[in-house]
Amino acid sequence: MKFVYQYLKAYKIESILAPLFKMLEAIFELFVPLVVAAIIDVGITTNDTDYILRRCGLLLLLAAIGLAVAITAQFFAAKAAICSASKMREDLFFHIQDMSHGAMDELGSATLVTRITNDINQVQNGINMFLRLFLRSPFIVFGAMIMAFTVDAKVALIFLAVIPLLGLIVYRVMKSTLPMFRKIQQTLDTVLRIVSENLEGIRVIRAFGNEEVQEDAFVKKTGELYSRQIGAGKIQAFLNPATYIIVNLAVVFILWFSGLRVEKGVLSTGEVVALVNYMSQILVELIKLANLIVLLTRAYSSVTRIQEVMEHPADERGHEGVASKALGEEVLGLSEVDFSYPNTVEHVLHDISFQLKSGETLGVIGGTGSGKSSLVHAICHDYDVARGMVRLVGEDVRGISDEQIAKVVGVVPQHAELFAGSIAENLRVGNPTATDDELWEALDTACAREVVEGKDGKLQAGVVKGGRNFSGGQRQRLTIARALVKRPWILILDDSASALDLATEAKLRQNIKSLSWKPATIIISQRASSVREADQILVLENGEVAGLGTHEELMRSCEVYQEIYYSQFPREEVGA
Repeated sequence: MKFVYQYLKAYKIESILAPLFKMLEAIFELFVPLVVAAIIDVGITTNDTDYILRRCGLLLLLAAIGLAVAITAQFFAAKAAICSASKMREDLFFHIQDMSHGAMDELGSATLVTRITNDINQVQNGINMFLRLFLRSPFIVFGAMIMAFTVDAKVALIFLAVIPLLGLIVYRVMKSTLPMFRKIQQTLDTVLRIVSENLEGIRVIRAFGNEEVQEDAFVKKTGELYSRQIGAGKIQAFLNPATYIIVNLAVVFILWFSGLRVEKGVLSTGEVVALVNYMSQILVELIKLANLIVLLTRAYSSVTRIQEVMEHPADERGHEGVASKALGEEVLGLSEVDFSYPNTVEHVLHDISFQLKSGETLGVIGGTGSGKSSLVHAICHDYDVARGMVRLVGEDVRGISDEQIAKVVGVVPQHAELFAGSIAENLRVGNPTATDDELWEALDTACAREVVEGKDGKLQAGVVKGGRNFSGGQRQRLTIARALVKRPWILILDDSASALDLATEAKLRQNIKSLSWKPATIIISQRASSVREADQILVLENGEVAGLGTHEELMRSCEVYQEIYYSQFPREEVGA
């Protein structure tokens, strides 16, 4: 409740008025059986038509006022629930944005999506119904019991026996379903993960004819979700018949005892009807209360899961003004860096050291799994290094915020990714204030001008999710242009020219080399031709430095580099 209260307190007025208006509605409702009793005992008994009509008019007035009050209460409850859930969703989204890559890997994207959608909706429904019923239903139950005592104290003792029994049933149902709903939400996470993985990897699945395996996995997990939901539903379904049986038995006893008291002249017919009506009101409100408890049980489970995410510490680092510092000799430096991913013991990078100055180009080459992309994660501080130091413009990267790193480091990832929108919107991701001239300049550097000019609308041409309306090479050039738009001090091309032909790639490297702001460039590639002209070439093998130097130096001293080079350029071709 403390977690939910911090969002509801911004809507205190609505949160107070909603239950108060509901209680006012309940008060009007409690007077109805007394009016009906008066109609029977006075109007019908004496055949007084005017009295009956006046009392029926009073009933209509009570109904009209009750309806107006109920609508007002539901408006305030809905406003408080929707607004507080919206703020909760916003805070959760921003917190996820601030979480470290390690924390996000630990939780998983499927879990985060479920919690920001389904769990928030469950909390919203719980708040809405809680504000509407948490005072009204108990007030009706105990109010009806008190009103029954004002009619006849002895018959009202039946109410005292029924209410605790119904409360015990509701408590047992709540205790049984709470852990079940937690497991249902966990299973829903897994189903969402399977769906997400299948949608993202549909081409790979089809290429390997793996549809049946994936269908079986999906059916198995959805079957598990179905079984758990049915199990919880069966327990919930027990509530209504159990309460109906108990309350209707109570009505039978009320009619029996009150009938005996009518014969003795202690009770009137109208009072018997009033007692039955009060018991019926209790029945209706207890069913509502039972459903409320089911909703609150789900909401409690969802709140717990949301809190788990919110309690993950944000990636809080210093906010030194690295982007405003003057460029020195060293733009990037690594000193004896060991790097491993969270929850793993083995280092994927070991003892990596090099320096990079403004305007220099570092080529990184190595076999598959040698740690090339992990080097990017270490430089950008996606994860902490296990040992050593990564220096960005002379500062330890562990003391620099993500925002500051993003200002000076431009990364073109291995897998080109574009967002739904226009080409201009995609290019301005790193620099929202960039002019159209700056966009065209970046496109020229990335050899992507013809890509844009060939589209209707040019810079305003549409981009579908993932950039599926562009070829692989076009996507790569657009993502390179996107990184260039913000004029980074360090430009990292993580195998981002693999879909380009050799001539276009050579022109791209030449264009980057001639940039006016002279960024330090890191070219990560499996092509020897992509790195051979770099000022330094870092050769990685099994996460360790196999060689560091120029192409000529490595051709003389590094066997790993020689092996890579000759595998791509046979000795006969090199000799020619």
